Amino acid sequence: MNRQQFERMKSGKGFIAALDQSGGSTPKALKIYGINEDAYKNDDEMFELVHEMRKRIITNEAFTSQRILAAILFKITMNSKVGELYTADYLWEKKGIVPILKVDEGLDELKDGVQLMKPFKNLNSLLENAKQRHIFGTKMRSVIKELNEESIKKVVKQQFDYAKEISKQGFVPIIEPEVDIHSKDKEKIEEVLKKELITELEKLDKETYVMFKLTLPEKANLYHDLYNYENTLRVVALSGGYSRNEANEKLSKNKDVIASYSRALTEGLNVDQSEEEFTKTLDDSIDKNYKASIAG
Repeated sequence: MNRQQFERMKSGKGFIAALDQSGGSTPKALKIYGINEDAYKNDDEMFELVHEMRKRIITNEAFTSQRILAAILFKITMNSKVGELYTADYLWEKKGIVPILKVDEGLDELKDGVQLMKPFKNLNSLLENAKQRHIFGTKMRSVIKELNEESIKKVVKQQFDYAKEISKQGFVPIIEPEVDIHSKDKEKIEEVLKKELITELEKLDKETYVMFKLTLPEKANLYHDLYNYENTLRVVALSGGYSRNEANEKLSKNKDVIASYSRALTEGLNVDQSEEEFTKTLDDSIDKNYKASIAG
C-alpha cells in the first residue's frame, strides 16, 4: 500500500471522480456526451471512444489534485495509456490523484428486493493486474431496492467478504451497497443498512481498512457513526440519479462525507464543445462538487 496515497485519502480535501462506466453503462454515458450508438460498430470502438472522453477529462487543466482526491477507473481504462503513461500512473505522477479500480463484474438478477454482485470469477488475476498498474484501492457495487432485512444482510456480508480478500492483497476496498433513491422505504432501508455495516465493521481486524460509497441518506449524518471505527478510511456519496444540484444540496448536510460522482460530474460535457467551453463546464462541475464535499 502506498502510504502517501493512504494519508491523502484519509485526510485530504476534495472528492472522488467516478470514471468507471463499464459495458452496460457506457452507451448511455457516451450518448449524454453527444456520441450516439451509430458512431461505433463494436465494443472495442465503443471503449476507445469512452477512453478518449475520460482522457479529455483527466488531462484537462481543471482536473487537478487541488479539488480531486481520487479517480475510479474501469479495467480497460486502467490498461490504457494517457500519453506515454498508463492511466493510473498519469493520475498519480502528473496530477497527484489517487487511482482506484472498479472490480465487480456487474449485478445479479433482482431477488428478494436486492441485486447482489455476480460472483467474482477473475478477482485474483484482476488484482495482480491492478498491482502492476499501481492501483491504490478498489470499488464494487450492489443495489438495495426494497426493505428486506435478510436480503440487506446478504448484500453487506457479500461486500465485506470480498473486501477482506481484497485488503489481504494490499488494496483499500470501497464498499458500495447503493440504496435505490426511488424506494418507498428508503429511510428504513438506510437504518437497517447502517446497522449491518456496523455489525460487519466490528468483525474486522485492525489491519483491514475500508471505504464506504453510500447513497445520500434521508436523515442527514446517518452514516457518520462509521467513523467511530479506525477501519473506516473514508465515507463518500454517490449521486444515484439525483441531479448535481440535488446531490450537492444533500451532500452539504452530511458531515465528513465527500462526493464520488459519475454522471453528476460529467453533466453538461459534450464532445463538440471547444476546449474553452469544455474546460469552463468541467471547472464549474468540479467546483460545485468540491464545495459541497468540504461543506459538511
